[in-house]
Amino acid sequence: MINRGGTRTVRVRAPGKINVFLKVGAVMDDGYHDVATAYQAVSLYEDVHASPASDFSVEFAGHIDTSGLETDGSNLAIKAARLLARRTGYREGVHLLIEKNVPIAGGMGGGSADAAATLLACDTLWGTDVGREELLTLASELGADVPFAFLGGTAIGTGRGDQLSPALAKGQFHWLLVLSEQGLSTPAVYRELDLHRERHAQDIFPARGQPVVDTDVLQALRAGDPHMLAESLHNDLQAPSLHLHPGLARVLEVGEANGALAGLVSGSGPTVAFLAADIDSALELQIALSAARYHVVRVTGPVAGARVIGE
Repeated sequence: MINRGGTRTVRVRAPGKINVFLKVGAVMDDGYHDVATAYQAVSLYEDVHASPASDFSVEFAGHIDTSGLETDGSNLAIKAARLLARRTGYREGVHLLIEKNVPIAGGMGGGSADAAATLLACDTLWGTDVGREELLTLASELGADVPFAFLGGTAIGTGRGDQLSPALAKGQFHWLLVLSEQGLSTPAVYRELDLHRERHAQDIFPARGQPVVDTDVLQALRAGDPHMLAESLHNDLQAPSLHLHPGLARVLEVGEANGALAGLVSGSGPTVAFLAADIDSALELQIALSAARYHVVRVTGPVAGARVIGE
């Protein structure tokens, strides 16, 4: 907790994520898909500052253009704060200042990180003390990626991605993220996946109703071996993302031609994640991608989930 001009403020940090593996099941009657994914939280963070207020409001800071983000009740962080207030009977509000670093609509769960951080920040600020398990339950009501942003680390997600089980991950993995100025709508990418499967129905196996994470991925994570993991990276949403954003194919070519063990689109994209063998390889790849005029960020994983931090 900090004190600015007599106002008590709580600051919580939550990480963005990479889906190192993502299988998507067939579209169901309700239009949704079950997934099987391996999440890894990485060192690109959202910071949420929560301070007392009579109503609910949010503003943004940081180098990312947030002009297109909603600041009304449709904002996921506001939804998180109001959900906690309703569940606990808290009768005041909160002002949220969110320092954004995770790309917007970038397939890295930035909005989910905001929501997870807001739950913890408000619970701490208000003294509602609902406990970790109840916060996780609330997180699952807000979106598929929110529980993982709360937990962090490495985990397997099934169902809509919110049914989590921790995965053992040894050591540290080095990633290079190529960020895009143009975001992609997650629903649009899933619609394109369904169309892609219809167009290529004669050429690809039908999607499983309940997909599973390949054992090779779990073994690679347990071993902490980036070479093993590189051979196991997979994302069913990559093909539709490339169809909607053709320039990503060139990004993948440049990264893999300059020493990346492998690259893939993260989640629904358009962020492209490259896995490097070690810190030296990561630095060399960062230089090459920057020289190609890409906006690149070097991160590591796994990292912790939402947590209260000092100033």
